[in-house]
Parts: sequence; structure tokens; C-alpha cells
Amino acid sequence: MKRTQLIEQRKKLNLTQRQVAVALGISEVYVRKIENSDAHPGRTTMLKFEKLYNQDSKNLFPDLFQVYIDTKCIN
Repeated sequence: MKRTQLIEQRKKLNLTQRQVAVALGISEVYVRKIENSDAHPGRTTMLKFEKLYNQDSKNLFPDLFQVYIDTKCIN
């Protein structure tokens, strides 16, 4: 599942993956992997994305902040 919010924010600012990579100090391949959910960024990288896109990490990376509450009981 792609991280559509990241892609939408990048396109909204008319930025290429290469431009995002340069702005964040990471590789273009890493940006692509993060957008495609093939890699999970560390906290520092998430903060860089937050600052660049002026968005909360929870909005940019919803898959990393999902909470599952298992209420089923195994007998």
C-alpha cells in the first residue's frame, strides 16, 4: 500500500522524488521506497518529512501509527 499522503504532498509542492531527497539529505531510492511503503523511515527522517510538508507524521505515515486493540479471547 502506497503512502498516498506523502505522494500528494510532494506533488502539491511540485517536487520530484529527487528534489525531496536533496531537501531531506537522503537518497532518491530511499524516498521512493518510503512512498511505496517498501521502507519505514526512522524518527529523524519522519521529522524531516513533517518539516518539509508542514504536516504531522500521523497524517503522512498513518500505517506506522495504527493501533490494533485485540479484544478476542483465546479459549
